Amino acid sequence: MKKAYVLLFDGYADWEIGYVLAELRRIGNLPVATVGFTDAPVVSMGGLTVTPDTTLAAVVPDDVRLFILPGGTLWEQAYPAEALHALLQALDRQAVPLAAICAATTVFAKAGVLNGKKHTSNALKYLQEHVPGYQGDKDYVDELAVTDGHVTTASGLGSVEFTRNILEALAIVTPQLRDLWYRAFKYGDYPKEFG
Repeated sequence: MKKAYVLLFDGYADWEIGYVLAELRRIGNLPVATVGFTDAPVVSMGGLTVTPDTTLAAVVPDDVRLFILPGGTLWEQAYPAEALHALLQALDRQAVPLAAICAATTVFAKAGVLNGKKHTSNALKYLQEHVPGYQGDKDYVDELAVTDGHVTTASGLGSVEFTRNILEALAIVTPQLRDLWYRAFKYGDYPKEFG
């Protein structure tokens, strides 16, 4: 069975992916696998230690239902770009759903995944400052989360919208359930039918 894969690394922003990972499993019934650059345990910004299920080199594109990149300060530094960009490009060519939030949007831009696609980030200026040669100004959308085809991007402030857009892009829940979920978590509008 295909899985959702999430790349974890020292200092990843754990809260940015909390909603989506829980809801992929809980209401989407989609298995989630953690991926590391190596098989060594990593520690999130919040201090959670996670031992990855697999390594980036072992990910088989045909097994991927969704690939998620959380934010983190790593993306503003040097990172093992060659293997990661190659995997993202392979998944993009196969139109496998891809999702990046916060600083991880810079990785999508550097890998060319955002070329010709509507996208967002922490700000247009943020992409311009952190992605040498960034040319996506005309496709930048100033929203908390944007999905264009199989690619979802989000601001670091948009984890609820990020989750909603991914659930919609994967079509693993009904639109009604997705919208109930969004209103509950965004606005505290707990549905009466669940009360």
